[in-house]
Amino acid sequence: MPVIAEDVIRSLVGFRGERAPVTSCYLDVDGRRYVRHQDLEHEVGVLLHDARTRANGDASVRRDLHRIEELVKGGIDRSHTRGLAIFACSAHDLWEVIALPVSVQNRVVINHMPAVSQLEALLEESTALGVLLVDKQHVRMFVFELGDLVDHSELLDALPRDYDSRGDRDQGDVTHHRDALKHQHVRHAADLALASFQKSAFHHLVIAGPDDIASELESNLHPYLRDRYFGRVHLSVGAGLEDIRAAAVDVEHKVEREREATWVAKLREAVASDRRGAGGLAAVLAALSEHRAERILVSEGYREAGWRCAPCGALALVGRTCTRCGEEMDAVDDVVEEAVDEALSQSCRVDICVGNADLDVLGRIGALLRY
Repeated sequence: MPVIAEDVIRSLVGFRGERAPVTSCYLDVDGRRYVRHQDLEHEVGVLLHDARTRANGDASVRRDLHRIEELVKGGIDRSHTRGLAIFACSAHDLWEVIALPVSVQNRVVINHMPAVSQLEALLEESTALGVLLVDKQHVRMFVFELGDLVDHSELLDALPRDYDSRGDRDQGDVTHHRDALKHQHVRHAADLALASFQKSAFHHLVIAGPDDIASELESNLHPYLRDRYFGRVHLSVGAGLEDIRAAAVDVEHKVEREREATWVAKLREAVASDRRGAGGLAAVLAALSEHRAERILVSEGYREAGWRCAPCGALALVGRTCTRCGEEMDAVDDVVEEAVDEALSQSCRVDICVGNADLDVLGRIGALLRY
């Protein structure tokens, strides 16, 4: 099963189910939530039962849902997989299963194109993060992406024997020597972080360690890393992998929330000044129809029923006659999902924003426009 990648999303966006609808299925298979496989099977069974009632008897969709059910019954290696994204259309021989290292929201969408908004949201949060743990002797460097460990290196600068067991009076004046070793250790830590960055090209870096060592380390970071430095986290140098992973995921979420807030602020300003900004679903659908949208911002979980015109591709909140070409439109369960897919097909950036009240005030969706 392939991992999430931007080219995979782009290939799905370009797919259209002409002879039958496409079944898009997101499954939360996290073993921490569904400890027993039979619990997972039960949850998936309920989800697919609801989808079958919405399939309107379409034979291709029925085969898709049966294949998904058999995939789950056959067993899933959940040691590193916490979510699945499945895209199927038996009428067109489409079967794409993407294993994800993070959980997703259980959902089945039956539509003429794959529903990729959850994948797009995960891709936005997949920027790699470096976690540098340090004390007076040890350095541990981890790189995570979407909560998955992609690189790990360690360093030990051993102190001369007896420095920690004998008193200063017995050793004589060793303060200068000890400080020199500390400075050297900090430089080694900074070098290890730079080597990791050159290997993994992470986007942000956080540091954990005693205040005096962390402060000196911050000033010793290479300029490339200073530009990517996001602050400190509270971890000991001997922290377990799962604690480090949890801290990394938390930082990734904070990074993404800050980025989203920056774009929402730009959208608010554009809408308020009536300059290259559209707020609300109707305005965004109109901008997409005119190919004027450059970036779409949408609140996570936002859904609305609407209409799509098959002949010209126009989207609308109100049907049934298309205002662009005059043809009869088809009702869709979620025109917001349709808008996201349409935006991606136009090479428009899409940001799925989590808990942003300013975007909710604008109508839960907005667009920055090309003109």
